[in-house]
Amino acid sequence: MKSIITGLLVAAGLMVAGGASAVDMPKLAKDRGCVACHAIGKKGVGPDWMEVSQKYKGDATAEAKLSEKVAKGGVGVWGKMPMPANPKVTPAEMKELITFVLGLAK
Repeated sequence: MKSIITGLLVAAGLMVAGGASAVDMPKLAKDRGCVACHAIGKKGVGPDWMEVSQKYKGDATAEAKLSEKVAKGGVGVWGKMPMPANPKVTPAEMKELITFVLGLAK
């Protein structure tokens, strides 16, 4: 319970500071709240999107893996903080976001 509260407090702090960390984020990432936990070039509550891109660079299954993670959530790949499920993100939005993330390491 303590880790969930801590995570929520950190996420709230990132939302307040989101303007600085979300400069290069696509509008969709801002609209869907991705910037509350993710940034480009620095770790937040969730992993740095550049690190995600580098980890999956050249992996033909990356889009499918990340689509499942965005839709269903998960924990353990990037640490102990769970990523919540995002059932309201449409397949088209998911593809746009994942294409953006995967394209960062090029």
